[in-house]
Amino acid sequence: MKHRIVVLGAGYAGTTAAGRLARRLHPDDTEITLVNAEADFVERVRMHQLATGQDLKRRRLEQMLDGTGVRVRIARVTAVDPERRTVALADDELAYDTLVYALGSTGADRGVPGVAEHAHQIAGRRSALRLRERLQGLAAGGTVMVVGGGLTGIEAATEIAEARPELEVALATRGGLGDWLAPKARRHLRGVFGRLGITAHERTEVARVEAGGVATGEGRAIGADVTVWTTGFAVHPIAAASGLEVSDSGQIEVDRTMRSVSHPEVYAVGDAARAEGPGGKPLRMSCASGTPAAWQAADAIAARLAGREVPTVPIRYFNQCISLGRGDGIIQFVTADDRAKSAVLKGRSAARFKELICKGAAWGVANPTFGKPTRRRRLSERSASGSEAAAA
Repeated sequence: MKHRIVVLGAGYAGTTAAGRLARRLHPDDTEITLVNAEADFVERVRMHQLATGQDLKRRRLEQMLDGTGVRVRIARVTAVDPERRTVALADDELAYDTLVYALGSTGADRGVPGVAEHAHQIAGRRSALRLRERLQGLAAGGTVMVVGGGLTGIEAATEIAEARPELEVALATRGGLGDWLAPKARRHLRGVFGRLGITAHERTEVARVEAGGVATGEGRAIGADVTVWTTGFAVHPIAAASGLEVSDSGQIEVDRTMRSVSHPEVYAVGDAARAEGPGGKPLRMSCASGTPAAWQAADAIAARLAGREVPTVPIRYFNQCISLGRGDGIIQFVTADDRAKSAVLKGRSAARFKELICKGAAWGVANPTFGKPTRRRRLSERSASGSEAAAA
């Protein structure tokens, strides 16, 4: 009987994990199923481009994984039962022997009133398309408020301001604008905001979103025709409801191999996992964390099933890539634990660098079996000592 591996979620992490598993495990012994609610792979790092009217290349999951042996199942996951080792779908149920949980995250409202009713988000394709439609309906002089001063907020504000120079764009952030960046990067960011005419409301906490704008914690009203909410991400409550051990954020607690600390047949990768990075800090929700985590999980699963020593490779950071419209950007080089170094690349060169990174990430997901051929291990090749390693 084949070992059944089910991967939930086809973002960067989930699709990468499924493809890498297909490279490492023999199809006569394993059955890999990738479950996703949409038929297309979504380049989440480009949602700000989609929202401003740019058309993105369509990538069908079945075409991307054609020839790998991975079965693609288009369905919505409603629950996970780790005791019975089953996944409930909207219209069916799947049984598994090993589960890779990669359902990712969505925009977080942080408990702020009015976000769900009045704000737009760009955490996914559907929400980005809704914002796109709303922006297209704005006439010259219309106002847009982006709430959140992280990477997503900065990219959204600059993309909108560049694509629609006739609009008045503002950004509200609880701290200083780009205050985690090196001085050279901060200066460049402020220069771009000035060039694009973006108003920065620094050290401003938004306490409520209304139909006509936002209200700050100090009671000040800031008008806006459109509010874009980019204050971070939250994971789906499915993991916590399943009985898997999760952190306060609802992320699945995993060890260095991305294996659940409470259920050894479950692995979690991407935004859905709380994994420890350099310096004991949790890995941040990002493609930069999700892809290497997927490599680690796939290699660990393949090694354990084949009875080989389980590899562990530290996951670290190298840079933060920020697009500032289509022709400008910042590449902030960072330490292993994601703290800014003095080294910075900025301007058009940074924009090209960021574009290469985005294209490379999408290409890697779309070509999961490219590279030096990997011998697909047969589970029957286990040695006595290897069987002990697989159980570790």
